Amino acid sequence: MLETIRWMVGYTRWADARMLDAASTLTPEQYTKDLGSSLKSVRDTLVHIVGAQWLYLSRFKGESPKAGWSPADYPGVAELRDRWNPVVAELEAFAAAQTEESLAKPLSYRNLKGDALSFPLGQVLLQVTNHSTYHRGQGTTLIRQLGGRPPSTDFILYAGELKT
Repeated sequence: MLETIRWMVGYTRWADARMLDAASTLTPEQYTKDLGSSLKSVRDTLVHIVGAQWLYLSRFKGESPKAGWSPADYPGVAELRDRWNPVVAELEAFAAAQTEESLAKPLSYRNLKGDALSFPLGQVLLQVTNHSTYHRGQGTTLIRQLGGRPPSTDFILYAGELKT
């Protein structure tokens, strides 16, 4: 499981960076436009992705934040990227420090509703990466609806870049 998690965390960094690059080609109006999606806009979707990564990092430290990030705090892609860079670096460092044994240990935390949850750390790390993948798909659709050009974020492209 350890190798898979390290691959997936690296892939998440790579794919998220590509999404931020694509979002930076949008006008400010396009970036924040409510398109009726579950997360409304490209901005709201990207803030949700990165904010969730931050939430889980907090949980890995034994904290249970009571609130996530507010999209209004990130009026542009540059502001979000500035906040994302340290989060993704910390996520990669955290994954790199794990062992098969640590991945099997339970992580107990409270979600934003206050519910107590407990899962093996490895499963939670896979949740972080899978959650990001799911919402990047939504972001891709939103960028396309705005007439933008979303990036290709297929895992196999990431793996191919590592081979070169």
